[in-house]
Amino acid sequence: MQTSATGKADSARTPAAGPGPGSGSGSAVDRYFRITERGSTYGREIRGGFATFFTMAYILVLNPIILGSAKDKFGDQLDPVQLVTATALVAAVMTVIMGVGGNLPLALAAGLGLNAVVAFQIAPLMSWDDAMGLIVLEGLLICVLVLTGLREAVMHAIPQPLKQAISVGIGLFIAFIGFVDAGFVTRIPDVAQTTVPVQLGTGTLSGWPMLVFCAGLLLTIVLLARKVKGAILISILLMTVVAIAVNEFAEVKSWGLTVPQMPDEIVASPDFGLLGNFDLFGSFGQVSVLTVVLLVFTLILSDFFDTMGTVVGVTAEAGLLDERGQVPGLGRVLLIDGAAAVAGGAASASSATTYIESAAGVGEGARTGFANMVTGGLFALALFLTPVLTIVPMQAAAPALIAVGFLMMTQVKHIDWDRFELAIPAFLTIAVMPFTYSITNGIGAGFVAYVVIKAFLGKAREVHWLLWGTSALFAVYFAIDPIEQLLGVK
Repeated sequence: MQTSATGKADSARTPAAGPGPGSGSGSAVDRYFRITERGSTYGREIRGGFATFFTMAYILVLNPIILGSAKDKFGDQLDPVQLVTATALVAAVMTVIMGVGGNLPLALAAGLGLNAVVAFQIAPLMSWDDAMGLIVLEGLLICVLVLTGLREAVMHAIPQPLKQAISVGIGLFIAFIGFVDAGFVTRIPDVAQTTVPVQLGTGTLSGWPMLVFCAGLLLTIVLLARKVKGAILISILLMTVVAIAVNEFAEVKSWGLTVPQMPDEIVASPDFGLLGNFDLFGSFGQVSVLTVVLLVFTLILSDFFDTMGTVVGVTAEAGLLDERGQVPGLGRVLLIDGAAAVAGGAASASSATTYIESAAGVGEGARTGFANMVTGGLFALALFLTPVLTIVPMQAAAPALIAVGFLMMTQVKHIDWDRFELAIPAFLTIAVMPFTYSITNGIGAGFVAYVVIKAFLGKAREVHWLLWGTSALFAVYFAIDPIEQLLGVK
């Protein structure tokens, strides 16, 4: 019997991911979320919910920084306090909806990368209301793709080895994110005139924050090796306490975005001033129709395949894929994800999407949407308790990402590396994700390589027509700059 990366036997997989009465004689909540049926417990779900929250709580700090630091065409900036409220509210509501409606441990919040596109590419061309209107429009179009069955059909058309490669690539990607966000890996400044793009720390490892990270990483892997229940969450909480003590008694130059110190106040009033500040079609009066189309196309493609990779990767790690390697209840999950994009734009929090950090909760044993009730509840608390819930430094949370990266990486054993027509696209998918810091780029590279190799081997008919179309869109995506120049957009 094969086992998943977390050691759960394949026989524990459930045939259905959607909500509704399940088998068993447990409580109504147990039956609805299928907790016992999936081999989970309330304890695992709660631990998983906490772990997911703490590994993605940084978005409460980072999203306001990214959006709040940018100016729109008219020089206006969004209020940081209002952005914190909008970010927490959208994450709380959509994560709970995903738990109840999709019954998968997939948390949602403002998407990194997408918010940068909004802040630095779209907002300078129009007002903030117009920019957020584009996000709402993008989300609505994604919902249309889901309702027509196209988005789900694309996911089902992907060969199993590529799905496995997506999961492995995401594992390497989030491990890389953990190393970078903790400062263990840093970018070498361009002025160094070196061909090596990254380095260890600042050339060497130094400073108290780095000591906290290294100790947390060692603690996490030891706890995992000993199969301690709650290993990831224990590490996050314990190293946060250590970080607070270090910050109190040692001289620390910088922790990064989050400083681990006891806040001056515990409760902060939320400010809902940004909710509803969007203009659905205002962008058409600011830039050309072609520019709007290209901007929306970029947003849809990135959101579409980031979500696809995350859903497949996290669900595979949880052992919830069905016997055909497909995500059960996929239509509901994708529709909720599309609705999250709409909600994010309507709240001026940028497009919300499914978070790969959900894998941290899966690593703690979460297998159902009940874990989302915990994660969503913590985001709701963050509306009022932001000073308390945002004291976890990345140095304490990053080891969780690296540990989960390892767990997801183990799925590489299922890929047949002797079949080059599958192995090469799988390799490109795995390699391009961390090397370009993008799930979408990795999926695109794998798709294009798969289609081209099949075509030149005379096996073009083996490729699903949706993969042909999707690969063509990715070709446009990769060549978007010269295409814009040819069309005179730039």
